[in-house]
Amino acid sequence: MMDTTYWGWIFGVVVMKDRRTGKILWRKFINKKETLSDYIEGIDWLELHGFQIDGIVCDGLRGMFQTLSKYKVQMCQFHQVQIVKRYLTCSPELEASKELLYIAKLLCHTDKESFIGAFDEWFVKWSDFLKERTKDKRTGKSHYTHPRLRSAYLSIKRNMSYLWTWYDNPELGIPNTNNGLEGKFTDLKSKLRNHNGLSKDHLKVFIDEYFKATFQ
Repeated sequence: MMDTTYWGWIFGVVVMKDRRTGKILWRKFINKKETLSDYIEGIDWLELHGFQIDGIVCDGLRGMFQTLSKYKVQMCQFHQVQIVKRYLTCSPELEASKELLYIAKLLCHTDKESFIGAFDEWFVKWSDFLKERTKDKRTGKSHYTHPRLRSAYLSIKRNMSYLWTWYDNPELGIPNTNNGLEGKFTDLKSKLRNHNGLSKDHLKVFIDEYFKATFQ
């Protein structure tokens, strides 16, 4: 399981966790947005130190699926739902958006066949709506009338084959979300709230000690 959490614009930490033992296996502090190279660095370290990677759960950073194509990769379903919410908001006005958001929210709670069936039915119903274009009176050029709805739809469509790795490979025991790692982040930040005012260096020391404790 791998993901990154941030402390505002100060810094972030890339973390890799073993689902079976619950241990934090690798971490790296970063002073910028996470990149593919950060995750590759961690994976290379794990393999160099004898870890066997049966599967990876990640948030679908652009280019990640192609880069990690030799592994069984699961797109975190929770992250996918959050992506859809960012495009549509939590209270969309369009009926098509309401229906797509409803379907997206089913992702973590249903099986592959039911989800794909509902998603395909939605597309058949709203395909013409998705194709609608509006002409710019000033430039004379046209653009899609519902770009955010299209983006939400295309995000699910592009990631679909990676949303069900856990379902297609039950023998590997891959989780369908990174919630186990997100829970670590939440617990860590909760504990840090009791130590307001720590400098960046002291924050890093606290975080290191927190992660080291997971090996006990």
